[in-house]
Amino acid sequence: MKGFGKYIMTAVKGACMGAADVIPGVSGGTIAFIMGIYDDFVSSLASINGEAVRLLLKGQFKAFWKHINGGFLLSLVIGIGISVIALAGLMQTLLSDYPIQTWAFFFGLIVASSAFIIRGISGWKLREGVLLLLGVILGVTICTLSPTQTPDGLWFIFLSGAIAICAMVLPGISGSFILLILGKYQYIMGVISDLVSGVDFGRNLLILGVFAIGAIVGILGFSKFLHWLLARWNKETLIVLAGFIIGSLVKVWPWSNPEALAQADAAGSMLYGSAALFALIGLTLVTSIELIGKSIARNK
Repeated sequence: MKGFGKYIMTAVKGACMGAADVIPGVSGGTIAFIMGIYDDFVSSLASINGEAVRLLLKGQFKAFWKHINGGFLLSLVIGIGISVIALAGLMQTLLSDYPIQTWAFFFGLIVASSAFIIRGISGWKLREGVLLLLGVILGVTICTLSPTQTPDGLWFIFLSGAIAICAMVLPGISGSFILLILGKYQYIMGVISDLVSGVDFGRNLLILGVFAIGAIVGILGFSKFLHWLLARWNKETLIVLAGFIIGSLVKVWPWSNPEALAQADAAGSMLYGSAALFALIGLTLVTSIELIGKSIARNK
C-alpha cells in the first residue's frame, strides 16, 4: 500500500506538470523541479536507451521495467494525461470567447519566463549580448515568416510532437509555447477536446496517436541532443533560447490574431485595460512559481 501511495503522489505531481504544459509560458520542467521529481524525471527519460531496447527485445520485461523506472514514468504519464484532457476544453473556450484576455495572459507568462532565464545567466559581455540579439532575430524571423496556418498533415503533427516534448525537460521552456510557434497549439487542444467529447473519434485518435509517437521519438532522439548541447554550451544555448522566446512574443501579441481583433470590434474598444490586467496575472504567476523553485533549491 505504501508503494501504491507513492505512485498516487507521483500521478498528482504529474497532473500539476500537465496543467503547466497546457499553458504556454509555464514550464512543466519547472513544476517538476518544484515538486522535487525533476532529477527522477530526467534520469528516467535518459534510461530509455539502447540497453532498455535490448532488454525489451530479449523478453526481460521485469528488468526492462526496472531499468526505465517504469512505475514512476507510468504514474507520471497518467497524471499528465488526465490533467491535459481535463484542461484542453477549457483552453479552447477561453481562446474562442476571450481571445484578447487569454493571449494577454500568455504574453505575461512568456515575458516572465524569458526574464527568469536571463536573470539566471551571469557574466554578461558583448559576446553574450550578440547571442541574445541573434536569438531575438531568430524568434522574430521564424514567427513572422511562419504562416498563420501550418500544415495539418500527419507528418507535421509528428514533427510538432517531437519538437514540443523536448521543451518539457527544460525548466523555463514550455512545450505549449513551442506548439504556439508551430501554429498547432489550438489545433492539438481542439483534437483532445473533440476526442473526449467523442467527435470524429477515429480521426482525432489517429492524430493524437501520431503526435504521441512524435513525442516519444523526440524524447529518445532530439531531447538527448538538446541535453548534449546544454552540457557542452550551457550558457550560450540558454542565451539563444531566451532571445528566441523574446523574439517569439510577436506571435502571442494579443491583437495579432483575427479572433482577438473581432472581439475588440464587438466590444467597441481595444480592451487595453483587461489585456494589461491578464498580462500582469500571467507575469505574477510565473514569477511566483520561479521564486518558489529558487527557494526550494536554496533550502536543499
